[in-house]
Amino acid sequence: MQSGALIARHAEPQVRAALADTRIVAIVGPRQSGKTTLARRIAGGDGRQFVTLDDEQSRQFAQEDPRGFTSGLRRAVIDEIQRAPSLILELKRIVDEDPRPGQFLITGSVDLFAGSMSPDSLAGRVETVELLPFSQAEIAGTQPSSFIDRAFASDFAGLPAAGPTDDLVERVERGGFPEALTRAAPARRRSWLRNYARVVAEHDVRDIAQVAKRDELPRLIAHAAVAAGGLLNMSALGTRLGVDGKTVDRWLVLLEHMFLIRRVRAWHRSDLKRLVKAPKLQFLDSGLLAALQGTDAASIASDRQRLGPLLESFVYGELAKAVALSSDPTTVSHYRDKSGAEVDFVLDRSPGAVVGIEVKSRATAHPRDFTGLRRLKDAVGESFACGILLHNGDRVQQAAPGLYAMPVRMLWEA
Repeated sequence: MQSGALIARHAEPQVRAALADTRIVAIVGPRQSGKTTLARRIAGGDGRQFVTLDDEQSRQFAQEDPRGFTSGLRRAVIDEIQRAPSLILELKRIVDEDPRPGQFLITGSVDLFAGSMSPDSLAGRVETVELLPFSQAEIAGTQPSSFIDRAFASDFAGLPAAGPTDDLVERVERGGFPEALTRAAPARRRSWLRNYARVVAEHDVRDIAQVAKRDELPRLIAHAAVAAGGLLNMSALGTRLGVDGKTVDRWLVLLEHMFLIRRVRAWHRSDLKRLVKAPKLQFLDSGLLAALQGTDAASIASDRQRLGPLLESFVYGELAKAVALSSDPTTVSHYRDKSGAEVDFVLDRSPGAVVGIEVKSRATAHPRDFTGLRRLKDAVGESFACGILLHNGDRVQQAAPGLYAMPVRMLWEA
């Protein structure tokens, strides 16, 4: 990807549709995911005024005099609004007095309406659109993938042989942050990503919380990178950092609100007793995870097992981006029973349909690879839509009724 190249964002139609019928639209996602670029593009096309609170003078004005700051601002973009959260109450007042749609497009590098970040939920007044780093389909310049819809329909008939993803390690290692992708040299990308994590942990966190021992957050991120893809043990993390489990929990919430990580909850049902309930820890960008782990193509070539957690993060990121675009609410969890059978990702969609996705980094599928998917199928019963084993093979195969093996690239090419 060349610097300055414009990549169309699949979320843009979603944002424009929301502006047509909703008073306030919020684009949220991690720093440097492309929110400002998208907001500027929309503002340019709609003739909207653009104000960013990354500008110190604008930020101080907004913090000290929210009403004066918004005086005369209509059909405007307010970028990085988390830097002056008191503005949210002022926007509420404005749109309550004048309920026309599309008045404000706001962006935030935190999950604005999660927890206590925002002074008001703006319920009924705001629609939130999540913008994560580039998906593989966006990088390729293709339409959004239909993979998830096909999975819930158990419809993979007629798909052409895709072939293995020859550049899979490169895709996983580079991730999707736009700025990182402008750096052709892998070492330069890793340097940018490591610095990104440090700045977010040491500086940006001040916008959303007062954190004692803030210098410990970079260490938490480093330990989280080691634990990525595994069951989360907050007590063990706390012991390594010299704090208690409750403190680790509060810090992880901050990292979640800044879209660095997610705790993927365990799938469960009340009538099933032998399921592990601990969440798994996932990074939203596999490139960031690789940089934090110090993993590159050479280290993967010498130890293929290092690819496993990164590929799982890569798949999770692609699923999260697809779910954010879906008009059908879909949740992502994981399955593990007390005998050790597991499924990396379980997708749930109303009215109770379930899809299981297992990830393997090798190019072939073995019968034992379907153990967890079969357990999930038995647990779910008739609500089981299908189970999918993603690997680096060369074609879509049906291993049994409702069970498929297919190349990882089907995530963005199906």
